Amino acid sequence: MNRSLAQVLSIVFHPLLLPTYLFAVILYYMPESMLTLPMRVRWVVLAMIFFTTFIIPGIAAYAMVRFGHLDSVEMNKREQRSLPLFFTAVCYSATAYLLYSEAAFDAIFYFLMGIVATSVFFTYAVSQFWKISAHGVGMGGGLGLLLVLNNIAPEARLVFPIAVAMFLTGAVLSARLALQAHTPAQVYAGFGGGFVLTLVAASVALY
Repeated sequence: MNRSLAQVLSIVFHPLLLPTYLFAVILYYMPESMLTLPMRVRWVVLAMIFFTTFIIPGIAAYAMVRFGHLDSVEMNKREQRSLPLFFTAVCYSATAYLLYSEAAFDAIFYFLMGIVATSVFFTYAVSQFWKISAHGVGMGGGLGLLLVLNNIAPEARLVFPIAVAMFLTGAVLSARLALQAHTPAQVYAGFGGGFVLTLVAASVALY
């Protein structure tokens, strides 16, 4: 894969952006029968998700670079991943709690955010001893969540988003390998870990 294309894919599908993409699918693709939130205010929820799952962790990572805790926001060194990953996991958990505590939000919102937060804690735990691919975990988890949503709401007809997610997952994993950001084992373990974790967490939450 061309290195420039690999860099673009790595940026556009950065793990911090994946919650926003997933919520966009839920808010504007899932059937009305599953969502009570009025269409006119759904952009507010999407904006909140973008702010708490991308802007705040992104600013925190930049501050860590400025204060010398990280060499770069790309977190290439495993030893430097712990603090930003833990901070991100806390932000995601706080977002899940906010969605849970506010009665105006549908249950599917905190269900999704809780699983995403769990996947970040998983990445944090593994990163204590091995540099697992966060992109892999994110893409695997995202694909797994779409499959879960398709199972619980077949009327949503998520076949197209799932097909797109499968294509993009392959592209992003190939991009990480092309950039030599990870070994094949780290990339595939990330994808497998995120995918399986999502299915297991969803099974526990739903059943």
